[in-house]
Amino acid sequence: MSSYDKYQTPLATRYASQEMMSIFSARTRASTWRQLWVWLAEAEKELGLNIPDEAIQQMREHVTVSDKAFDVAREYENKFRHDVMAHVHAYGEDAPAAAGHIHLGATSCYVTDNADLIFIQKALDLILPKLAKVIQNLKEFALKYKDTPTLGFTHYQPAQLITIGKRACQWIQELVMDLEDIETVRERLQFRGAQGTTGSQATFLELFEGNADKIVELNKILCKKAGFPSTYPISTQTYTRKVDLRVANAVCAIGATAERIASDIRHLANLKEMEEPFEKSQIGSSAMAYKRNPMRSERIAALSRKLANLPVNFSNTFKAQWFERTLDDSAIRRMDIPEMFLLADSILLALDNVTNGLVVYPSVVRAHIDQELPFMATESILMKLAQHGVSRQDAHEEIRVLSHQASAVVKQEGGKNDLLERIKKSEFFKPVWGEIDGLVDPALFIGNCPRIVEDYCNGEVAEKLSRYQETLSKAETAQLSI
Repeated sequence: MSSYDKYQTPLATRYASQEMMSIFSARTRASTWRQLWVWLAEAEKELGLNIPDEAIQQMREHVTVSDKAFDVAREYENKFRHDVMAHVHAYGEDAPAAAGHIHLGATSCYVTDNADLIFIQKALDLILPKLAKVIQNLKEFALKYKDTPTLGFTHYQPAQLITIGKRACQWIQELVMDLEDIETVRERLQFRGAQGTTGSQATFLELFEGNADKIVELNKILCKKAGFPSTYPISTQTYTRKVDLRVANAVCAIGATAERIASDIRHLANLKEMEEPFEKSQIGSSAMAYKRNPMRSERIAALSRKLANLPVNFSNTFKAQWFERTLDDSAIRRMDIPEMFLLADSILLALDNVTNGLVVYPSVVRAHIDQELPFMATESILMKLAQHGVSRQDAHEEIRVLSHQASAVVKQEGGKNDLLERIKKSEFFKPVWGEIDGLVDPALFIGNCPRIVEDYCNGEVAEKLSRYQETLSKAETAQLSI
């Protein structure tokens, strides 16, 4: 059957990186199980159990699961209705000298749960530098435009001016929060290790003839081999699904942040102030040839919406577990854990592409400022008149009347904001006629934005990125395949 004749997730066929897909591939999963069995046998032998050297050698030689071994395992699973035992028997056929030693003392979750923790660890290690790359892109963008005034928006209505760089810093700060949260769950991630069927370690206590110290040593050896600092102190049949929820809360927050950033970019694209990269041969619409749709940002928004809503699945799976374990966590985790990381990976690839190629149109930005700045300058005009001895209340009323007239021209006639021209023609404002033009320089209205951008980007952000400097120095901007 052709791949075109069966469903394939778009995350794999269109959006995610090969590296992330490889982590969650069937071969990586099954081969990691085999590696875990090798580590267990090696550790048990080291601690005195009678496992032949030939058995361990054959296991090592067949860690990578072949296509043939997958077929064998499939036949066993059809017979046993148990995926782990199917692979135990398939491994035994590849390594016959080890057939009676594979999985000794272990429960299925020894391989399934420990493998999931390994995959989560590797996936976190893959997305952290990608997130750092997006932050670096925006840091450079923010510093470039730290002095460039732009309209602020509250309620999506024009508000006090900020700078383009300051707005980018808002995005950066939220991404840095995501970075911190993901770093935290990565640093706190532990191994399940060898804990037995209900977490009592009873089978291993029996294997080691009541020597509990050997169980401690067994788990230290396994952690060292797998690259984990320690095991969770308490396990049931599984590691607690609270771990998955903690990871999801951190990783899936990228979705909320990314959608917010993408939404801002889409609104700015509508205003023609800023655009995402647009390729020379790219088509925006099949019907409207002139269009330059923000398809990358729209893709980010769509994928982010899916990612941001995934934590509820992990929460429901965690709270639905009964006592030491129920199997209703299995099928949903097979989907949710890979999808979470494939989504995060896809979003970060697209964000990298967009943030590294943002295009700003300063003339359009200035035109929009000029439509609103006369209103914003009126408070300064009031203060200047007061310095000339004019009543503040009288001046306020004069400005109110002229402002409403200018607003009517803009809203009812589609004209430009002519408030300043009206003020210059009014004898009431004659004392400050010569000062008015100097009061409407946009740079006078951006407050401390340039300093805020410089201090933040060159301070906290630079410090956060320092641990990724080696990776970032070699990183290339993600190119989207579709």
